[in-house]
Amino acid sequence: MYGLWRPRVLGAWRVPTSGPVILAVNHAHNIDGPMLMGTAPRPVHFLIKKEAFVGPLDPFLHAIGQLEVDRTTADRAAISRALGVLERGGVLGIFPEGTRGDGDFASLRAGLAYFAVRSGSPIVPVAVLGSAERTGRLIPALPPLRSRVDVVFGDPFTAGDGSGRRTRTALDQATARIQERLTAHLENARRSTGR
Repeated sequence: MYGLWRPRVLGAWRVPTSGPVILAVNHAHNIDGPMLMGTAPRPVHFLIKKEAFVGPLDPFLHAIGQLEVDRTTADRAAISRALGVLERGGVLGIFPEGTRGDGDFASLRAGLAYFAVRSGSPIVPVAVLGSAERTGRLIPALPPLRSRVDVVFGDPFTAGDGSGRRTRTALDQATARIQERLTAHLENARRSTGR
């Protein structure tokens, strides 16, 4: 990442140095995940759509600890592997919107709340800014080479209400709390970086 672009990492010290943590990342571009993996202070394990595990990428993604997920169904094996990362004190990376979009945390799925409430792991919001700018691209699928991409880590927070409940209502309430925190972090990150 540092060879192709100019990442500026802000607030990495906010990521707990040990223990389970979930990095909740906005997702506007294909390089958001790799950019975070290349700049985070700890190794990150992402749930990645199974369609990406093809050809030479398959052994590479498995070797660096990425988790294959079938997005067409409730992939229980992928859920177990992700919870296992947290149980072992690792870092799970999640795009809470489920797929690429505007990267504004506008429509969160319940998966992030489920992992956070089920594991009790703190969430660190992460804003990747500058990856989706549309001008000056040599290759349309990538941001301009040597352009600046900001990776801004926020303060960790817990999603649950302290009751330990994992009902549908509790997860919906946790999702609403998470969305509020992630949106506020994104606004602060944009303000502080001028993006």
